[in-house]
Amino acid sequence: MSNNIVENLRKEIEAFKIQTEVEKVGKVLEVFDGIAKVSGLSDVKSSEIVTFSNGVGGVALNLEEDAVGVIILGSFDKIKEGEEVRATGRILEISVSDSILGRAVNAIGAPIDGKGAIKAGKSYPIEKVAPGVVTRQGVDQPVATGIKAIDAIIPIGRGQRELIIGDRQTGKTAIAIDAILNQKGQNMICVYVSIGQKDSKLRKLQARLEDSGAMAYTVIVSAGASEPAAMSYIAPYSGVAIAEYFMDQGKDVLIIYDDLSKHAVAYREISLLLRRPPGREAYPGDVFYLHSRLLERACRRNAKYGGGSITALPIIETQTGDISAYIPTNVISITDGQIFLETDLFYKGIRPAVNVGSSVSRVGSSAQIKAMKKVAGTLKLDLAQFRELEAFAQFGSDLDDSTKRQLERGKRSVEVLKQLQYAPVKMEHQVVTFYALTKGFMDDVPVEKIKEFEGGLIEYTERHAKVFYKEIAESKMWTDKGEEQLKKAIAEFKSSFMK
Repeated sequence: MSNNIVENLRKEIEAFKIQTEVEKVGKVLEVFDGIAKVSGLSDVKSSEIVTFSNGVGGVALNLEEDAVGVIILGSFDKIKEGEEVRATGRILEISVSDSILGRAVNAIGAPIDGKGAIKAGKSYPIEKVAPGVVTRQGVDQPVATGIKAIDAIIPIGRGQRELIIGDRQTGKTAIAIDAILNQKGQNMICVYVSIGQKDSKLRKLQARLEDSGAMAYTVIVSAGASEPAAMSYIAPYSGVAIAEYFMDQGKDVLIIYDDLSKHAVAYREISLLLRRPPGREAYPGDVFYLHSRLLERACRRNAKYGGGSITALPIIETQTGDISAYIPTNVISITDGQIFLETDLFYKGIRPAVNVGSSVSRVGSSAQIKAMKKVAGTLKLDLAQFRELEAFAQFGSDLDDSTKRQLERGKRSVEVLKQLQYAPVKMEHQVVTFYALTKGFMDDVPVEKIKEFEGGLIEYTERHAKVFYKEIAESKMWTDKGEEQLKKAIAEFKSSFMK
């Protein structure tokens, strides 16, 4: 019996293999306001994930000589000085798959919509070098926003970065949501990144997208106002990582950052807590790089590299229209144009309150269909001249006939560009409206009846100018036959309308 026991022990000792595991372990020196100073992690990488003993994660951000500054991704209340911290060797990443469509997630990709777990897929690093020039191609395909003032005057192309800028409560988010709603059937995936917004606002927005069926092609990434600054800092990079997953499949993606002002403030808070030296307006010196490395990832790839695109619509909030402040000027210089919303126009009832003079798209008409280019070509100039003449005409001096005609046309142009919130307009309907406006068919319609005329005109031409609509849908331009049919339909409708 004893021999058997000895024999068994010998076999087990011979079979026993020592397995060694190496763990990089450090200790918490101090913890405060979502930041931890950690010692003992000498070879940790920048943006590497670390885990605290209570299971909360963090990201190494400051690599100093004798300590590491870690931003904590979660509650820091139960983390104590002297606790162990383990390095994982993994750079901060987010799990992405097709099943993320229609979901709302937090900054690290965990679902927050109560619809259960999201099927795991590939892991994408949230920080990535932007695609090089060789992999890109020119922007010449439109992103139809459904907003007449934008599609006609400040067109946005697939792969463009167009800034939406204005004071608070001027309709910046409304423009972004209208753009998402209008992507139904346009073969475009949308990612909406909410930074520092109230949860109630986000829930309303999500309900609006679900009611209209837009959540089917949309992902919401949220870092709420009640969450740590670290989540607001990470959220836009997580959003663009999700967008890149779909772009790598050759798909077109529209991403909205709402808003980057709060993103910069969150980064300033983290930087000051990490004792980084403050610069202008107390922002750290690398705040320009914060947004440039994010927005550079929006591009249109050429066919050799998959042919997908990311179109970025960053939002920036100004204080009393001051676009010369630090963050607005930074983001204006990074983007390919800006849509400037003005408080005065908003309170006058001109909504969307787009200031046509200050707004610009550096891609321009190359991101428009031929038909829109033809009908809206002079619209921006006409509106800019109208604003000047309107100011001049206030002095009550006698005006010549051509000036009066210009003023009357301008009033009707302003009326046509007014639009209800969450009511995007189809491209072919816009073309018909602008055709009627620029060809003078609306010149003698009373200004107060322009909206009624426009609504009736669309309904009538859809029934009586089918050739025109078919040509716009198929070839993006009309022929003489289609134009004749449209002219006849407009004239017929106008004669019955004006009776």
